[in-house]
Amino acid sequence: MVMPRMGGGEAYDKMKEINPKVKVLLSSGYSIDSQAREILARGCDAFIQKPFSMKELSAKIREILEKE
Repeated sequence: MVMPRMGGGEAYDKMKEINPKVKVLLSSGYSIDSQAREILARGCDAFIQKPFSMKELSAKIREILEKE
């Protein structure tokens, strides 16, 4: 969500512009706030709250990859 020179929403938009079929997992140390909800509403595939375990990350990635 917070990166130098670009926020999560802008990064998401750029990725979708490059590849409309890209699958995106949004991650943040903050709870799912209005910005994250807005990105999810625009089509982002899922959200995972930091900190997370490798098992949780693997399960979330598998969930996204299995979506149609």
